[in-house]
Amino acid sequence: MKMNAYIAGVGMTRFGKHMDTTLKGLAGEAIAEALTDAGIEASAIEAAYMANAAGGVVQGQEMISGQVALRELGIGRIPVINLENACASSSTAFNQACTMVSLGAYDIALVCGFEKLFHEDKRRTFAAFDGAVDTENPEGLSGTLKTLAAIAGEEVDEENAGITRSVFMDIYSLLAKAHMKKYGTTREQFAGVTVKNSFHGSLNPRAQFQQAMTLAEVLDSREIIDPLTLPMCSPIGDGAAAIVLVSQRKARELGLKKPVRVLSSALVSGWDLAEGDMSVGEFAAQQAYEAAGVGPGEISLAELHDASAPSEVIAYDYLGICEKGQGGRLIDDGSTRLGGRIPVNVSGGLLRKGHPIGATGAAQIVEITEQLQGRSNQRQVENARIGLTHNGGGLIGLDAAATVVTILGRED
Repeated sequence: MKMNAYIAGVGMTRFGKHMDTTLKGLAGEAIAEALTDAGIEASAIEAAYMANAAGGVVQGQEMISGQVALRELGIGRIPVINLENACASSSTAFNQACTMVSLGAYDIALVCGFEKLFHEDKRRTFAAFDGAVDTENPEGLSGTLKTLAAIAGEEVDEENAGITRSVFMDIYSLLAKAHMKKYGTTREQFAGVTVKNSFHGSLNPRAQFQQAMTLAEVLDSREIIDPLTLPMCSPIGDGAAAIVLVSQRKARELGLKKPVRVLSSALVSGWDLAEGDMSVGEFAAQQAYEAAGVGPGEISLAELHDASAPSEVIAYDYLGICEKGQGGRLIDDGSTRLGGRIPVNVSGGLLRKGHPIGATGAAQIVEITEQLQGRSNQRQVENARIGLTHNGGGLIGLDAAATVVTILGRED
């Protein structure tokens, strides 16, 4: 959908392990920073879109997490919309808030994604991910894994999937092997994604991991499931990110400096794919490009959903960053590294910045906004004018259950 909304302010906590900070405390920190950045009082907010994915499973906080977090800041009376859409929760919240602002329902809306995944009982965290599939399907995840394994020419590790690791790592492993089989992509190229993103993360003070890694260090790390080592898998994390959205009229009234406009945002869900269908990600990207009136070649930088290192390479295809199956070459030639043709995940991505699932989409928006405003210091992309975010969540069948692609532009 074509949008007409502006970002007035952003805020974000450092992602990582925050055992001593509450879920609502993380949200409050990000929101307070976003309000200060926007230069407005909390009382000016007309509606709030609050995204959390796993609070019910991990913390036991169900149903009213947004109201609970906002009450701590003295915010009440306004509409509070709680959203849960797997890993795409806060990008969905952003999409919905942009839609309402663009339609004229609100002049000022708040978006916040917040999550705590670290818990003394790791089974709670794994349980949160286990629910991001069709749990009532008799074949369920087992059927999906078997289908993906057949495509990749592999066997399913049913003994350890979802027990010693998130079941999604088994999915990413099989997708990676299928890509290797079909296109000749190498394990070294997948590992190169982590090398690149670790360099970017080393420049980001809010990243969960801030150590640059060599290719040898990535490949020699503990194996999770072939071909993935630990640094090639996104970590669990805690954190929050917030955005203040305003209408065009309010943007002019506030006299925003270096305004960032939401050009488009496409929220789509998966379907029963037929042979020859485009993927959910490709469909969402196509909608976002058309609504924004831009093409892949005009994108200055992108933050995409690298839940595993192979996920980034695969996403290059359907975002139109490269020809089908040629994503590995972009890693080899440095095209997606800071200073390259189209830098990707300059924040460090999910792999290094971290992946507190309910906060991830909003954090991508924060990164692109600051980049377009020239506020990213050592990791600043030169002359960044148009940025793209891609955030997917859940799995039904062989593709994502939900995907959001958003395009932001700098106005001079």
